[in-house]
Amino acid sequence: MYTHGKVFLVGAGPGDPDLLTIKAVKAIAQADVVLIDDLVNPAVLQHASPSARIVQVGKRGGCQSTPQAFIEKLMLAEARAGQCVVRLKGGDPFIFGRGGEERQHLMRHGIAVYVINGISSGLAAPASLGIPLTHRDWAQGAIFVTGHGKTPDHRPDWAALAKTGLTLVIYMGVAHCQQIQDELIAGGLSVTTPVAVVQSATRNHQNQLITTLQRLSSDLSASSLGSPSVIVIGDVVRCADAQYQLHSLPSVVAAMGA
Repeated sequence: MYTHGKVFLVGAGPGDPDLLTIKAVKAIAQADVVLIDDLVNPAVLQHASPSARIVQVGKRGGCQSTPQAFIEKLMLAEARAGQCVVRLKGGDPFIFGRGGEERQHLMRHGIAVYVINGISSGLAAPASLGIPLTHRDWAQGAIFVTGHGKTPDHRPDWAALAKTGLTLVIYMGVAHCQQIQDELIAGGLSVTTPVAVVQSATRNHQNQLITTLQRLSSDLSASSLGSPSVIVIGDVVRCADAQYQLHSLPSVVAAMGA
């Protein structure tokens, strides 16, 4: 039985504040305390009460981050004090957002937890270029995968992924793009496979690159793109709008012989 306050794990979406769900807006509006991640657009705080306490708990790979244990301790303390807590996460809290860990921790201590999904950058980034993740002629599915594991022993099996024929949507992969490229090619994925890299998807400063698997690392190094970026690998990238296409990469219409 829950006897304390409550916690909402809220997905704030990929960056555009208009992509918040109505349910997320309602949760933010009733919050006494809002813990906001570094990747969340602060514009979403316009929905918070003026009396709400806003706590920045930035977490970003390769940068100084708020320890996860501190975040969980703070949520627990505020909920035990009877507060309505909103934990705002970029994208979706259950897709590479550690929402599952936080929910388990809070529920073990008798705190009511509610999950509000958000639009993940793995969906929004390719869509911003006109790229579908599935296509009847190109890919019968998509795989969401992180570019690095918790430890070296937990790295994705890129050779196995290369053989699936599915669209690969890679989060947090920029720092390891050379290794990803090499292992996918070694696993049998064609060097001419189209690749899109989208940084800060749906924000005003979004930037993108379309290349091929063979040129991924070199083109990314030569570009101004960095983290946070989503890497999409697969023939569906041929569907990208014309203004983003490589001259050497035929569009989906041309590639299908239409």
